[in-house]
Amino acid sequence: MFSALTAQPEDKILVLMAKFREDPRPVKIDLGVGVYRDARGHTPIMRAVKAAEQQWWQEEETKAYTGLAGDPAFADAMIDMILADTLPRSNIAAAATPGGTGAVRQAFELIQMASPDARVFVSDPTWPNHLSILKHLGMTAIPYRYFDAATGGVDAQGMLDSLQDLRAGDVVLLHGCCHNPTGANLNTAEWQAVLALLTEKRAIPMVDLAYQGFGDGLHEDAAATRMIVEHSPEALIAASCSKNFGIYRERTGILIATTQDSDKTAIAQATLAHLNRQNFSFPPDHGARLVTRVLNDPALRADWQAELEEVRTGMQALRRDLAAELQRLSGSDRFAFIAQHRGMFSRLGATPEQVETMRAQSAIYMVGDSRINIAGLNAETVPILAKAMIDAGV
Repeated sequence: MFSALTAQPEDKILVLMAKFREDPRPVKIDLGVGVYRDARGHTPIMRAVKAAEQQWWQEEETKAYTGLAGDPAFADAMIDMILADTLPRSNIAAAATPGGTGAVRQAFELIQMASPDARVFVSDPTWPNHLSILKHLGMTAIPYRYFDAATGGVDAQGMLDSLQDLRAGDVVLLHGCCHNPTGANLNTAEWQAVLALLTEKRAIPMVDLAYQGFGDGLHEDAAATRMIVEHSPEALIAASCSKNFGIYRERTGILIATTQDSDKTAIAQATLAHLNRQNFSFPPDHGARLVTRVLNDPALRADWQAELEEVRTGMQALRRDLAAELQRLSGSDRFAFIAQHRGMFSRLGATPEQVETMRAQSAIYMVGDSRINIAGLNAETVPILAKAMIDAGV
């Protein structure tokens, strides 16, 4: 049996991480891995999460399974954080998943189960695992124009033009905020235009919400998702707690399905539970318990939001510093888009050859398409990156 298997393509980011570890140079910069890091290069446990974990350790009395959809209190807390009062709870189904990736996978399987002929329209570029999972499931993925490399912003008109080919029942995968890998986001008017087109075409929106709180603020980053849910007959949301709660290894996520017809909620909820049963049975619970406690305890929530805001504003400051240093060195404002981007990622506009030059000459590691994790920088390394970019001819 095993002799019939073929080698799978290597994950570019994992390969990059290995090369970084093997690099003996004393000063080297890792901008590839998609994990938040503070100025010391450390991914800390958030204060409120640590406190919640200590409380839960004292109180936990069993490691028995939760329900197939996870703890209902986790679903309620996450729905409140993401959607607030956008829809009645009776119009929302939800199930806990192993991280945001698990939620994406379950959403795709739900689409495949409900509408086998549905095509999934995906931004060009997008998070590579979107395409990998769709390919693995044998689903049709169609790219739509999104990023304008010349301006570093969104090609909003190109996006609308690409989506003209939608058919009723097709799915459009949207990044709710902090687009990965570009950092470029639609503004309110552009979101409204996209939503109007989806409504006209009777397409289903699916929102990947992996970075709520990393962009313009916890509530602001949910605004587009809430608008979509409010005006769409049906929608899917795959949300992650890895970044905004810093619990990457706990694999805590949720898949939410919304409908304007509450009569459909029960069947949607039962289907989410069924899909969990087929894939991993019961979802992880530890991270979900911590998130629930943080969101439901006023003191913990206040401390968590304060620390999350520190993370967000810190990344924005790094963006401004990098854009300013590049302007100083280049005498041009062509890198101003970096300060306008949101979240952890930006595309710098470097060619693969320039990316390799920066690695070889300056020990700066980034993905070949020049996507960087802004949180991989600090006050000392911002000037190093800026100089390397200019020296490489970016």
